[in-house]
Amino acid sequence: MAKLRDGLLLGCGNPLLDISATVDETFLAKYDMLPNNAILAEEKHMPIYKELIDNFKADFIAGGSVQNSFRVAQWILQRPKVSVFFGCVGRDQYSEILSQKAITDGVDVQYQFCPDTPTGTCAVLITNTQRSLCANLAAANKFTIDHLKSSASESLLQNAEYFYISGFFLTVSVESILTVAKHALSRNRPFMMNLSAPFIPQFFSDNLAQALPYIDILFGNETEALAFAEQQKMGTEDLKQIGLNISNLPKLNAARRRVVIITQGSDPVLLIQDDKVTEFPVEKLEREQIVDTNGAGDAFVGGFLAQLVQEESYETCIKCGIWTARQIIQRSGCTFEGVPDFKA
Repeated sequence: MAKLRDGLLLGCGNPLLDISATVDETFLAKYDMLPNNAILAEEKHMPIYKELIDNFKADFIAGGSVQNSFRVAQWILQRPKVSVFFGCVGRDQYSEILSQKAITDGVDVQYQFCPDTPTGTCAVLITNTQRSLCANLAAANKFTIDHLKSSASESLLQNAEYFYISGFFLTVSVESILTVAKHALSRNRPFMMNLSAPFIPQFFSDNLAQALPYIDILFGNETEALAFAEQQKMGTEDLKQIGLNISNLPKLNAARRRVVIITQGSDPVLLIQDDKVTEFPVEKLEREQIVDTNGAGDAFVGGFLAQLVQEESYETCIKCGIWTARQIIQRSGCTFEGVPDFKA
């Protein structure tokens, strides 16, 4: 087991304050939203945040995909500041809540502050056990490469050995992603990304194509993998074949073959490595045990990363990811408590 230290894991993403509430199907329909989907807010979605706060029992939870994964990883590791997180927020009450929550959970937050734009928010609509996300990136959209190029950030980049960025960040700063990716490549350190949502491969395929050659480990769920396969005209809906195809797409670091990990809810997690597909069963929870699925994917990655930075096997990483996701979906939002008791 590798020795843990400050700043071992570094990531960029969109820090968002989740405004989470249980709603019905008609509320989803009102805002033209689908269950179990993630979208970027358009003009028609803007009233949703106030409506959730005014008319529903909304919870405020520190969110944003990478920040969630790092909070979860820190919970598993039980040692603060192993992870460093970059993202942009406003100077307001929401960023104070976000920062306080992330720091309490052990993440070393290195926010860029945008004084004239509010902190990003994400409406988390829970229907039964499904979750639908609508993100208003606001300040998160204003992240710039300058923040990564400061001397403080540079030293954090040099110090890190594992790099993780969400697909969502492809809509914000491809330049920043490529800076981190090229740095990881130059040091032969793992660079990891997540497909994040079907709209990323569908509508930001050019940005994804720029990052893809650098990606050593790619995460995605079944709907994201299918969207990617369709966009790439793979001509198959077989997830194992899709994973194999993705693993063999052109790659810059020949020393590391691309690993692809596809989650499928309560169906087995697929590990695609060295032209082999390994399935990891997921023990199904009873329906009444599931509170909501919000953050399940982020939690899976968090559990995975917590083991990876300790140089554990992919098998252990995936088993921890499954265990962690199971814990998270039995609670509201991407939250946790107590000391984790994961056993490899």
